[in-house]
Amino acid sequence: MILFPAIDLKDGACVRLVKGEMDAATVFNTDPAAQAQSFAAAGCDWIHVVDLNGAFAGRPVNAAAVDAIIAAQPAPVQLGGGIREMETIALWLDKGVRRVILGTVALRNPALVKEACRRFPGRIAVGIDARGGRGAVEGWAETSDMTARDLALKFEDAGVAAIIYTDIDRDGLLAGPNVEATAALAEAITTPVIASGGVSSLADLRALKARESSGIAGVISGRALYDGRIDLKDALSLLRE
Repeated sequence: MILFPAIDLKDGACVRLVKGEMDAATVFNTDPAAQAQSFAAAGCDWIHVVDLNGAFAGRPVNAAAVDAIIAAQPAPVQLGGGIREMETIALWLDKGVRRVILGTVALRNPALVKEACRRFPGRIAVGIDARGGRGAVEGWAETSDMTARDLALKFEDAGVAAIIYTDIDRDGLLAGPNVEATAALAEAITTPVIASGGVSSLADLRALKARESSGIAGVISGRALYDGRIDLKDALSLLRE
């Protein structure tokens, strides 16, 4: 199981939000590139980056910070936030992003996601952010009528590299991940699922690792890594067992 350390970008800084609220941001590092370097030096296989401003604006906003992260270290980067057009997808992949995460556009324009998968095999992930089990869009500002499961099933045969499933109600709260909902989603589809939201301890990682056979292929952690609740090297060791 892969650990994806999270770098969430707001106004050029590395922050963490609580339940997706931009006004509830805590700044952990004003140098995102240095933070990425630190994660890579510790042995992380991937870096998970989100352009928070971009998610609300519907277009890339923290491009300079993303460029710096890519240039500063060797680990592949997966990037989400405000990526809603084919030109933007192509731009980021050309710049060195290994995998692009499509969220709002997956709900609003699934045909674009499927076309992107055809054009860029293995380099498109779908981000499904759920509040009360239903998909949320526009930087989590709006909740749709579609369930996370139904949205994931739309892309079963599209060639999506991964589904990144975030439980918004737990994100940034260190309240533990929604293991059952994540495992249920993973069991319902063949696409690998990456868990996100609420991871606060090695015990949480063990709980997810125990359900790896359901199709949970990775886990994203942010705040718990920054405040020391999870030791990064211990986490990497546990998930690689």
